[in-house]
Amino acid sequence: MKPRDIVFVILGTVVAATCIRLGIWQLDRLSEKRALNNELRARAETAPIDFASVPQDTGDAHYRRVRIVGAYDFDNEIVLTSRSRRGSPGVNIITPARLQGRDTAVLVNRGWVYAPDGMSADLTRWREPEALSAESYVQTFQAREGPVKSTSVPRAYRWMDRTTISQEFPYPIAPYYLVLIGESENPPAAIPPRVPVPALDEGSHRSYALQWFSFATISIIGMALYLRRK
Repeated sequence: MKPRDIVFVILGTVVAATCIRLGIWQLDRLSEKRALNNELRARAETAPIDFASVPQDTGDAHYRRVRIVGAYDFDNEIVLTSRSRRGSPGVNIITPARLQGRDTAVLVNRGWVYAPDGMSADLTRWREPEALSAESYVQTFQAREGPVKSTSVPRAYRWMDRTTISQEFPYPIAPYYLVLIGESENPPAAIPPRVPVPALDEGSHRSYALQWFSFATISIIGMALYLRRK
């Protein structure tokens, strides 16, 4: 076998081995994602705990069902823009709740309301009783690149970024927020349809693994055909 043929085989073997290793890594990521989803699903399906018992670590608190008792502060609520429901544009109403004996407030996603522009809505018509006693689940804040706050609509945000949003309130806010659980199809008047618990997907790890294994197969078959012609 000529030296260049040996080099070709070595390179093809390295490429195939690398692709196989990356495919196995993606399968490991898939297993980790499934385990996390099972844990989050178990949290969402267990009986609600008292708000005071929510873990301080946001990772441990994520998706836990919580019973919250407090009072809404409607004067300081904000909205999340570009939220759709059944193909209609709208916003999610985020209202801070004050808890007895606590300086820190917790933000509560009360649900979705229709907004033609997907950014602004008359929130005064969606004011529930000020006293709050309900079940919810814990969601964590997000950090992304790009502008968080709308430049055209006051108190409107594109996503829940705690650093930016906390500047709107005259008091500290909790390191996570709550999403109310309740009637979503036909809620009573003045109560917005609640936001359902989002589906837990497995991501693209399986398809990525198949792609890497395909690349490895192509490399091996290519080497075999090359050597056969030689």
